[in-house]
Amino acid sequence: MSKFGELIDIDIPVLLDFFTEWNEESTAMHAVLRDVAAALGDKAKVIKIDVDKNKELAEALRIKGLPTLIIYKNGEMKWRQSGELDANTLIALIQEYV
Repeated sequence: MSKFGELIDIDIPVLLDFFTEWNEESTAMHAVLRDVAAALGDKAKVIKIDVDKNKELAEALRIKGLPTLIIYKNGEMKWRQSGELDANTLIALIQEYV
């Protein structure tokens, strides 16, 4: 968990994507997240977290629906939503915190 703190406690927005390989909506988001990361460059980080490999973290954050997207900045949760979103919507959301 301390590693998680290091991931989110930075002064640029961090978009976390909680997913599983067996969830179709989760895997559909991979291409969208690549586009988001490419569009934002070093202004933000995009991190994919496999719920199956990080059960403790998923439970701590009460991840129920997949995919779950969360934006953190300076260690503080700024936004959270479950379900798919398009790249333009995500980019606009993240830019609010840049």
